[in-house]
Amino acid sequence: MSGLRVVPTWRHGQERLYVCLTDGRNIAWYDREAARINLLSEDRREDVLDVLGPFLTGRVAVGPPPVPTPAELARLSLHPDDDLAPNRPGEALQVALDRDPGPAHRIRRDPRRRALEAEQIVGEALDRLDGAGWHTLHSVPLPGGDRIHHLAIGPAGLFAVHTLYARKQRVTVADPMVALGRRDPQPLLRRVRADADRASYALTAEVHPVLALVGPSGIAVTRPPREVRVLCDTDLEGLTRLGGVLKPADVEALHAMARDRHSWGKV
Repeated sequence: MSGLRVVPTWRHGQERLYVCLTDGRNIAWYDREAARINLLSEDRREDVLDVLGPFLTGRVAVGPPPVPTPAELARLSLHPDDDLAPNRPGEALQVALDRDPGPAHRIRRDPRRRALEAEQIVGEALDRLDGAGWHTLHSVPLPGGDRIHHLAIGPAGLFAVHTLYARKQRVTVADPMVALGRRDPQPLLRRVRADADRASYALTAEVHPVLALVGPSGIAVTRPPREVRVLCDTDLEGLTRLGGVLKPADVEALHAMARDRHSWGKV
């Protein structure tokens, strides 16, 4: 027995298979799209090929990876259980629904499914910013059971994005209150600012709060929100036009720090 295990990860619809030691360290990974096995050590070459054998298709190149960036080195040093980058949009909600899907027949749709749909829509919109030098982490866990829905990191800075399902409803914003349709207003903007503050503390960097509304019929702002950007999911691309604040190396370094679960342990 080689003591190696294969851990699949998904990101933007692309799969990578990491080969890990028993202590969780990665020693190789198989990139299906590139048809290449990247080895960090030639010493375990045969063991790696053996454990990946059932997953290989067609001709595959084998060898050391291209010179890794600092961010890639940071990722490879993470135990898979501590790496938040593979989290899907709405990861925590998906896990909760898998464990407890609720009654099969109910008059009203489970509100968790609406919230999940909102996080998926916003998450996909943020993931599309990757080509512009951005990284987004989803469902970032915080102590006490809270979480940041999305953390976007790019040239314009860091943004803690809280999503709200508002399909075909008019949204009224009167800081700190937010009301959907005729429902009673809730002090949601306090939560949005608190999430950004906790992220700022964890990453020792300024994090801007954003409330992302999914599918509202209209937005009325009767008391402008302090510091919080209120955007529709269709307007999130506008974050890329806010101007450059961070250099590419800073973006990569902050992303490497943010994806480590231990960075969020004391906020």
